This record gives sequence, C-alpha cells and structure tokens, in this order.
Amino acid sequence: MTDDSLMSSADQLDGARVQLQAWLHQALLIPGVKESKPRVGLDNFKIIKVIGKGSFGKVFLVRDKLGGEIFAMKVLRKDNIIKRNQVEHTKTERNVLGYVRHPFIVGLNMAFQTREKLFFVLDYCAGGELFFHLGKLGKFPEDRSKFYAAEIALALEHVHKLDIVYRDLKPENVLLDGEGHIRLTDFGLSKEGITNNTSGAHSFCGTPEYLAPEILNRQGHGRAVDWWSLGALLYEMLTGLPPFYCRDREKLFDKIRRAQLTYPRYLSESCQDILHGLLTRDPSLRLGSSTEDASEVKRHVFFSTIDWEKMFRRELRAPWQPTVVGSVDTSQFDMEFTSMPIFSPSDRGHHMADRHAHGASNLSQSHSDHTFEGFTFVDRSSVLLANQPPSHQPLRPRTMVDFMEGKDAAASLDAARKVP
Repeated sequence: MTDDSLMSSADQLDGARVQLQAWLHQALLIPGVKESKPRVGLDNFKIIKVIGKGSFGKVFLVRDKLGGEIFAMKVLRKDNIIKRNQVEHTKTERNVLGYVRHPFIVGLNMAFQTREKLFFVLDYCAGGELFFHLGKLGKFPEDRSKFYAAEIALALEHVHKLDIVYRDLKPENVLLDGEGHIRLTDFGLSKEGITNNTSGAHSFCGTPEYLAPEILNRQGHGRAVDWWSLGALLYEMLTGLPPFYCRDREKLFDKIRRAQLTYPRYLSESCQDILHGLLTRDPSLRLGSSTEDASEVKRHVFFSTIDWEKMFRRELRAPWQPTVVGSVDTSQFDMEFTSMPIFSPSDRGHHMADRHAHGASNLSQSHSDHTFEGFTFVDRSSVLLANQPPSHQPLRPRTMVDFMEGKDAAASLDAARKVP
C-alpha cells in the first residue's frame, strides 16, 4: 500500500469520526432524543394505600415494582398549587430536599411530574405522625418528649448550618421511622439564604399555634423562630396542647404576644427553664439565638443526659418503638387516611387527563411545564437507580391513572389546624 493510499484511508477514518461526532451532537439536540439515563416515573411503582391527605393531594404508600423497596409518594395537583399561590413554596421544598441529607430529616429519593401532578418519592416512615400518637396518648412523659426534642434540635442545627430556616415545626410535620426515631418532613415554608438568627425573612407564614411573636409583629425574623417553635412543640408534647392555645385566632395571637405562660407542677425545674428560654418573646434573648445557635440549646441542663454524638449516629434507643409487622404495615397511621380509596369517585371520572394529549385540565401543558421547570430530581445514591434497566429509547410522555388530591406541600397560615 502506498503512502498516498495510507493517507487516504486515514483521511476517510478522520472524516467518519467527525461525521459520527456531528451525528451524536445533533442527536442530543433533537427534541425527544436524550442521552441514555435511568428513567423512573409513576409506572415504576405499585400504589398500595393512602397514608395522608391534604388540600393539594394525597400521600401514598408505594412499592418499587422492580426492587420491591417501599416509599412514601406525595402527589400534588398543579392546578391547586397555582390557584392557592403555593408555587414558590413547592419549588422551595423540592429544592431543599434535593440537597439536605440528615438522619432526622426525611430523604427525597426522586421527584418527577406529569402534566397535572407533581410527585415526591420520599423515605417511608412506618411509625407515622407524631401528631397521631400525641392525639392517642394526650401527652408524653418528660423523657420521651426530651428524646424527640433532642433529635429535632439536631435536625434544626443541620438546616441552620445550610442557611435554611424551617418555619413549620409542628407535630404533623414530625414523622417516626420504624425504629421510633424522628424525621422532619414538609419543607414548603422553609427559607434559604438566612444567615442571621433574628432577621433576613419577612413572610407572614406558619401554623398559628406555633408562630413566633416576631412573625406576628411583622418585624422580620431569622432562625430563632425555629427555636420558638421547638419550645411550643415541647410544651405540647408535655402538656397535650400548644402554649397559649385558644380556638379564637385573634385571641391566640394576642396571647402569644402578651400572655404569661403557666407550667404544670409535674414538669421538672430544668424542663420549665428550657421552655422559658425557648419561648422568650424577644428573639435576640431567646435560647438558641446567639451565634452558637443549636450549641446553646444542646448545652442546656435539660439535655444533660443526652450523648449527642451517639444520638446523631442513631445509637440511642428510642423510648418507643412502633409495632410494625411487614414492610407495608400502616397501623401507625390514622385510619381516617388509610381507609380512603386510592381512587375517589371524582378521580375516576374527571382526572384521567394525563392519559391523553388533551385532558380536562384548566392548565395548558406548556404553562404547567414552564411553571415547574427543573422539578425533576434523582438522588444518584437511590436504590431506585440500581433497579432500573438501561434505557436507550427516546423519551416519550409517561402514562398514568390520574387520582389524588394530596398532602399539603406547605401549610398556609389560613389553613385550619386539626386539634387533638
């Protein structure tokens, strides 16, 4: 073979390589053709039971069809979110859960959407809501309340270090896992970029019984509102009702601002002292409001029996372990939810739009897709990925049976709270 023929062959090879690279580049730009990656959608899950419900949708117990793992799937209706001005709250929850990882915070494994729904695939906490158990017992012993408050303090410490204020601590947003440890959930009202304990945020938001005075007074607030809410929750766990509780909302707000708080005699001196510190109205003087943040709370004598390192590693046995038989046991959830049909009558008739290109939704596909752009998320360490076969097919619309209303992504101040 001559030098010319060798050069010709090399030129042809280079030309073919350039053509191939150009074709691959173009293929990635063609709508509907994407690089190969695992895809997970509603078709990958078996819906087992309803475990929660709110004004935006439902929370379901689901099983991954391939791997068999159990998850909680929160499903929110886009039209309700938009109608009630909860778009930013929902985006915040998705964004925060996308990077927050902590043993006492519910993990987000995946998020995806259809034309009408948003889906959060979350860790399943078989122990149910703290609210449910508190309602059954009325109140908790001091040691049990201390244990839960300590784990919550570690969760708050973590989000504060990430410059996040939580702003919606209440029994409904505290779950118990299968071993009885707490997991914070529902980050819709959280606020990112807050580095100060007393300022940085201005929204009038939260759940009435747990609102800090500075939120009511609209004076601006920071991370210290979470320590007020921890005090309110600790008080409720110990006594059965939040501090300053009143059915009349205006009177409730007035009591939060001005009323003197009384403590039952059965509370220990250290318990009363930490409640007094956490429920101090001046946020600059509140326990936890210094630059030390959670460290100040953790040093309080009330927590003197807590080994914080062991607690973080989940080496301390929870004071109560739920009785759970099998992976799909929902006995620790309120039967008000678990007895609900997966498909309500209205769901069967009206909410089938995601099966068709033109459904009955009031939202146009382009509008809803733009509104929730970037919602999709996959935790690269999730077991869901390991269970997915490789896909080389162009992406296409996913089909689903449209059901659901779902648990609130963010509790609004105007939402009435259920009282035990």
